[in-house]
Amino acid sequence: MNGSLKRKPEGGEEVVSDEQKKQKSRIGEEDNSEVAACIHEVSYPEGYTPSPLPRPSYDNKPAKKYPFSLDPFQSEAIQCLEHGESVMVSAHTSAGKTVVALYAIAMSLRDKQRVIYTSPIKALSNQKYREFKQEFSDVGLMTGDVTIDPNASCLVMTTEIWRSMQYKGSEITREVAWVIFDEVHYMRDRERGVVWEESVVMAPKNSRFGFLSATVPNAKEFADWVAKVHRQPCHVVYTDYRPTPLQHYVFPSGGEGLYLVVDDKGKFREDSFQKALNAISPDGEGDNRKKRNGIWQKELVACKSGAESDIFKLVKMIKQRQYDPAIIFSFSKRECESLAMMVSNMLPLLKRGIGVHHSGLLPILKEVIEILFQEGLIKCLFATETFSIGLNMPAKTVVFTNVRKFDGDKFRWISGGEYIQMSGRAGRRGIDERGICILMIDEKLEPSTAKMMLKGSADCLNSAFHLSYNMLLNQMRREDANPVDLLKNSFYQFQSDRAIPDLKNQAKKLKGEKDSIIIEEEESLLNYCNLLEQYQKLKKDINDIVFCPKYCLPFLKPDRPVCIQCTRGDNKIPSFSNEDQDTWGVIINFEDDSRRKPEDANYEVHVLTNGVVTKDGDGKKSIKIVPLKQRGEPVVINALSSHCLPIPKDLLPLAAREDALKMVCEYVSGGPLLLDPMENMKVRHKYYNKFVSRMENLESQFGKHEVAMSLPSEEKLKVFQLKKELEAKITLIRNNVSFSKALAFKDELKARMRVLRSLKYVTRAGVVELKGKVAFEITSADELTLTELMFKGVFNRATVEEMISLLSCFVWKEKLQDAQKPREGLGLLFTELQETARTVANAQLNCKVPIDIEGFVNSFRPDIMEVVYAWAKGSKFYEIMEIAQVFEGSLIRAIRRLEEVLQQLTEAAKSVGDTQLEAKFQEAVTKIKRDIVFAASLYL
Repeated sequence: MNGSLKRKPEGGEEVVSDEQKKQKSRIGEEDNSEVAACIHEVSYPEGYTPSPLPRPSYDNKPAKKYPFSLDPFQSEAIQCLEHGESVMVSAHTSAGKTVVALYAIAMSLRDKQRVIYTSPIKALSNQKYREFKQEFSDVGLMTGDVTIDPNASCLVMTTEIWRSMQYKGSEITREVAWVIFDEVHYMRDRERGVVWEESVVMAPKNSRFGFLSATVPNAKEFADWVAKVHRQPCHVVYTDYRPTPLQHYVFPSGGEGLYLVVDDKGKFREDSFQKALNAISPDGEGDNRKKRNGIWQKELVACKSGAESDIFKLVKMIKQRQYDPAIIFSFSKRECESLAMMVSNMLPLLKRGIGVHHSGLLPILKEVIEILFQEGLIKCLFATETFSIGLNMPAKTVVFTNVRKFDGDKFRWISGGEYIQMSGRAGRRGIDERGICILMIDEKLEPSTAKMMLKGSADCLNSAFHLSYNMLLNQMRREDANPVDLLKNSFYQFQSDRAIPDLKNQAKKLKGEKDSIIIEEEESLLNYCNLLEQYQKLKKDINDIVFCPKYCLPFLKPDRPVCIQCTRGDNKIPSFSNEDQDTWGVIINFEDDSRRKPEDANYEVHVLTNGVVTKDGDGKKSIKIVPLKQRGEPVVINALSSHCLPIPKDLLPLAAREDALKMVCEYVSGGPLLLDPMENMKVRHKYYNKFVSRMENLESQFGKHEVAMSLPSEEKLKVFQLKKELEAKITLIRNNVSFSKALAFKDELKARMRVLRSLKYVTRAGVVELKGKVAFEITSADELTLTELMFKGVFNRATVEEMISLLSCFVWKEKLQDAQKPREGLGLLFTELQETARTVANAQLNCKVPIDIEGFVNSFRPDIMEVVYAWAKGSKFYEIMEIAQVFEGSLIRAIRRLEEVLQQLTEAAKSVGDTQLEAKFQEAVTKIKRDIVFAASLYL
C-alpha cells in the first residue's frame, strides 16, 4: 500500500549523521500520500555514532516474502531488523504488527539464530505457537502449563517464563539473538507490569529487541530508555493509520435508530450527538447508578414484560443492515451471558451463530468459540474487554453496551485508551470498506465527555514498577546483578529523572508568580499563621491523648453531646476562637470490636450533627459539616465524642432529627459543661500537662497579636491565601525534584531488606539463607507466608488433600457471598494461615514497610477450600461445580494456578534437600492435574 513516511527530528541524547538526514529526506519525498503515513524516530545511547540504514532491498533474498504490499510502517520496521537494530512498533489493533514479528522470526531462522517470542498470557502464547508452527517448523512452546520442544530455534513463551529463565541463568538466554515482546504496553499493568521491566533490564546485552505495542503517545520515551539501558540504538516506528477507517454511532436507550457522531474522517458531529441524547427514553434515565450492574438490568425488565429489549433491537438492526459479524462488548461476565440469552434463549446459542466469550468460560469452550469466530461461523459474539487483546480476530462491527465501567471502586467513563483498544476490532482489512462502532447510551453525558471517549488519545506507557521479596532474593543470588542496579535501570527511575527539568521550570514559573504578589504586613500575617499552626498541632496532640480508647471508651454512650470539627472556608485565616471551627452533635450509636484488645480494635461512633449534602459531576454524594447556626440538612456521620440528653430513639423521620438538633443547640447555647480530662476522665499521661501549658501560652500570645486585634480585609486575606498556596505548590514540586534525583524506592528497599534479615532469609552480609532459597522459587503466591508455613511444619502435618485445600487460599481472590464454610480440620489450618500472615505483616510493619495488616490477613480467602478439597479427593468436575457458585473458568483458573504454586513448592523443597516434602508436593500435583481442568489447548 502506498503512503508517505514522516520522520520527526531527533533530539536529546541522539546523534544523527548528515548522510542519515539526507537518507530520511529521500525516503520522505518518495510519496506525498497521507494515507498510511508513519513516523520513524531513532534513540541512541550517549556517545554513540550512528551509521546510515541501508536502503530497503528485498531483491537480495529477504527472510520472508508476503503476498501483499507492505505498509510503510511495516517496511520501515523490517528494514531496522535487517540492519540488526532494535525496533518498537506502535500501531493500532489489527494494523498488522504481527507481520514484523513474523519477519523477525524468519530472519533469525535464516541466520541460524535463536529468537524468543513473549506474550502476556498463556492463551495468547498457545495461539501464537499454533500460528508460527504452521509457518515455521522449528518452533517450541514454554508456558508453565506446557513445554513443547524447548530446544527449538524459535521459542514462544509467557513473559513470566522468560523472566524466570533469566533469573535462573538458563543456557538458552546466552544463545538468544532476538527477543520479541508482544503487547509490551502491558508494562503499565499495575500488578504484572513490573515483569516486563525486569525482563528488559536483565535481557542479554548482545541481544536485540522487537517491541510490539498498541499506540502509545510516549513510544519515543520508551525507546530512549532501552537505548540507555542496553547501550544500543532503538528505533520507533509509529503510525496512527487504520487500514479500515471507523465510523462511530450512538444507539440511545429506548430509541429506534443509530446516530452517526464521528465520521470516517474523524469529525465529531455535535448536532447528531445531541439528537441521540434527546432520543433517550425517559425510562432509561434516573439515578440508578448505585444499584446498576450494567444496562442489562433494564433489559431484563423489558424481556419479562414481553417488549423487545434494546439489545434485541440492535442485534436485529445489525443483521438487517448486514453489519455482521459483530462483537458486543460488556464489562461483566454475568452481563455478557445475560445479554446473549436475551437475543436467543430458544435454541443453543452456537447453532444460531451467537457466541459468548469471557474468562469465566471453560477454557476449551472459549477456544472453540474463538475458532468458530475465526471461521466466520459466529455472527454475533458477546465478549468482555479481554477479547480485544491478543490474536487478530476483527469483526465488521463493535458494540459497547455501556459508557461506564466499574473499576473496583466506582463506575467511571470508559477512557479514550480503552475505547481505542476495543474499537480497534471493528473493520476487517480487505473485506470491509469501513468498521462500525456503536455506543449504547442510557444516560445524558456532555459532548466533551463523549469526545474524550470517542476521539481521546491512547494511554501513555508509564512504569508500574514495584518491589517484591522474590525480586530482591533473585537479584541477590545472581552473581552479575544486585537490587540497586535494577532500580537504577528501571523505566520508573528513567521517567523520574526525565521529569526533573519540567518540574524545575514549573517551580521557577510559580516562584515568579508568588514574588509578584506584594502584601502589606505580610510578616505579621505569617507570624500569626505560624502561631496558629503550632496551636492546632498541640490541640491534636492533646486530643490524641484524651480521646484514646483507654480514657474515652467509658464515655462513648448514646445521647451524649459531642463537639466535632467542621469545615472552614479556604480563603479564611482562622482566629483563635473555635466558633468557626467546631460544631456540636449527639452520639446516637457506638460500635466496637470487642473481640480484640482496646488498642487494636476498630471503633465506630455515629453522631447526629448538621451538614450539607453535595454532589460532584459523577453524582457521588459528599457531606460537609457546618456550624449548627448555619442552614443545612441533618445527617448521620462518623466522628468522636463528649456529655447526656433525652434524644428520641427513632431518628429516621426528618422532624425527629431536627428536634434532636434543636435540643443540642439549646444545650450548647447555655454554655455546655465539658468533661474535665484529668478529674472526670482520669487522664494520666507524662506529656499531657506539658502540652496544656504550651497551649495556654499560645492562647495568651493570640490575644495580644495585632492580627487578632485588627483582622485584615477579606480581599487581603484572599491574596495572602493565594500566595501561601503558591508557596505550598513550590515546596511540593521541589520535594518531587529531590525525590526524583534520589534512587527510586531507596527507602522501601532498605525496609524490605530489614524484613528479610529479621526473618532470617538473608544474612547481614547479604548472603541468601535456607529460607531465602525457598522464597525465591515462589512467584505465583505470597512468598513469605508460604515459606513461613513450610518452615513451621504445617505442610508436613497436614494430609495431602488438606494441604491442597489450604493452598487454595493463596490463589482465590474473588469474594463469594454464600461460600461453604470449611470443615473443622480445614478451619484450623486456615486459622494457622491467618496467624502466620499476621506475623509476617507485623514483621514488615516493624521494619517500616507500609502495610495494612488486616487487609493483608484478609487477602487469604477460604471460599473454595471445600471445593478444592473435594477435587483433591477425586470428585468429578460437575460435582464440585454443584458446591461452588462460581463460573467454571474462574474455578479452573484457580486450580491451574494452584498447580503452579505446587510446582514451585516442589522446586523449593528440592532446593533445600527436603525429599519427603518434595514427594508430597509432587503427589499433590498428581491429585489435582486431571480431567477437563487440565484439558490440552485446541491450539496445540
